[in-house]
Amino acid sequence: MKKLFAVILLTAVVSIAAAGVAVHDLYRYAETPVGSIREPVIFEIHRGESFDSVSRKLEEKNLVGSRLKWIIVARYTGHDETIRFGEYRITPDMTPMDILNRFSRGDVVLHKVTLPEGFTLRQVAARFEAVGLCSKDAFIALATDPQFAKSLQIPGDTLEGYLFPDTYFFEKNPSEKDVIQAMVGRFHSTFTRDWKNRAAELGFTVHEIVTLASIIEKEAGLDTERPIVSSVFHNRLKRNMRLDSDPTVTYGIDDFDGRIRTRHLRESTPYNTYVQRGLPPGPIANPGFGSLHAALYPEDTDYLFFVAKSERAHHFSKTYEEHRRAVKKYILGD
Repeated sequence: MKKLFAVILLTAVVSIAAAGVAVHDLYRYAETPVGSIREPVIFEIHRGESFDSVSRKLEEKNLVGSRLKWIIVARYTGHDETIRFGEYRITPDMTPMDILNRFSRGDVVLHKVTLPEGFTLRQVAARFEAVGLCSKDAFIALATDPQFAKSLQIPGDTLEGYLFPDTYFFEKNPSEKDVIQAMVGRFHSTFTRDWKNRAAELGFTVHEIVTLASIIEKEAGLDTERPIVSSVFHNRLKRNMRLDSDPTVTYGIDDFDGRIRTRHLRESTPYNTYVQRGLPPGPIANPGFGSLHAALYPEDTDYLFFVAKSERAHHFSKTYEEHRRAVKKYILGD
């Protein structure tokens, strides 16, 4: 009996010791960089992909060493139930536990997209397609859907003017809806209640201010000139003068080749401010903060005209005669 007890005790001690060694080995595995990669690697977990599939891919790419140890650690810590889909950046200094934590937190790779002030809706769509994040056609279809615009509290039939120019970061393959909502959300956070009150004080709707700001965006080459350009348009609107803005002419031409001709100026489109009085029916581009602010807070001037005197700067005039002299000097070279 004593001999049997001794055997059982010895077996228990050996088992405990072996278990301790195994636990120690797993702990060391979990906290030690695998070291099988020398450069960062992008690893993708697809939506709905199983944990076993992810584990096999990690082993095939030599990113976690032993798949068995990886699975044991993941299941012991509960991470096998919490991994999220997306692209992940795995670096040589990461341990299996670091990788599990990253998968669990959803620390995915984000793709940077910068949208300059003055891009049109179509240019925005093309930019997202160029960086591989969205379909241009699907983007345009959604951004020109009046019902979708209404759902985002936009007072126009399209989202032209409300896709706020900024730098954005998106996960791989975002939906067009998510991308657009992010940009429109940035617009709403920028166009504050104080700005809405200011627009009403000036006698404008928000949509009219955004429309005016889009024209300022396309006309002003210098930040310092935005409020002055704004004052010209405000002064002309007060006098019921046509705005005579070239960018409004080109926006209404589908096959514009980059050169404005006399026939373009005479073409009766809703956006041609050489023909139509007042503001166009909607924005002609997506203005940034500076142009929106300028539309709401124009400089106090008597200017009614301006003409380009360099690639970005303008000469401003109060009378038509002064403007004609400026045109002869800066455009005709007389």
